[in-house]
Amino acid sequence: MTTEPEMASPVADAPTRASRGRGWAVFARDVIVIVLIALLVSFLVKTFVVRSFYIPSGSMKNTLQIDDRILVDELTPRFTGYDRGDIVVFRDPGGWLPVTYRQPRPPFLEGIDWVLSLVGLTAPDSNDHLIKRVIGLPGDRVECCDSLGRITANGTPIDESAYLLLPTGVTKVSDLDFDVTVPEGTLWVLGDNRYQSKDSRYNQEQPGAGFVPLENVVGRAFLITWPFDRFGIIDTHDDVFMGVPDPQPATAARATARAPESPAR
Repeated sequence: MTTEPEMASPVADAPTRASRGRGWAVFARDVIVIVLIALLVSFLVKTFVVRSFYIPSGSMKNTLQIDDRILVDELTPRFTGYDRGDIVVFRDPGGWLPVTYRQPRPPFLEGIDWVLSLVGLTAPDSNDHLIKRVIGLPGDRVECCDSLGRITANGTPIDESAYLLLPTGVTKVSDLDFDVTVPEGTLWVLGDNRYQSKDSRYNQEQPGAGFVPLENVVGRAFLITWPFDRFGIIDTHDDVFMGVPDPQPATAARATARAPESPAR
């Protein structure tokens, strides 16, 4: 004798549906928590450890090309300071960059760009920063040029041929002569594409006299991440500056990455 199949009890199915609902809720909550933690970690890394920038100009050719994407070490210089030859990213000390007007964008696009910048996938403030090579540290006397067209640091000529891009037939490394002593808490920086770089030389009439305050320095560029065919460590050419003596009278030959303390007010 056959029997009819039993009908599912709505009362019995209710706990199952409720359990599934709770399962999805827990899953969604966990995903949100993971995403928020990932954003927080990425934000902390970007703020204190490593930051991404892209190169908007040709002032550092051929070391860096236009639209190269680079990583900047923000952490290490806080402990080790900067060296001659380091390539540094810094905020405009004032008057180095032309005033530009940025077209407003829809709030939705601004929000997306902000979120992506938190994790280092975009670098919306690259146009507000500059990137140059450190030539002079606090206390250094930097002069240009000697009889062979070279820069001297503390009286020692520097052979920059390993990284300089000069116009064809030109051997003098700067089209402007200068003789400066780098004040405490600042850097003297020049571009590798020397005749196409509005660097410390061209900003001596600005309030900072062409020197970059250490408090404006974001960090040291150390890696090209894009395009892939240029992926690799950025060469600081430390050997070029190995023979440069400490400034006289002897002051710290390395710049501290910490900004000088502000006077009490």
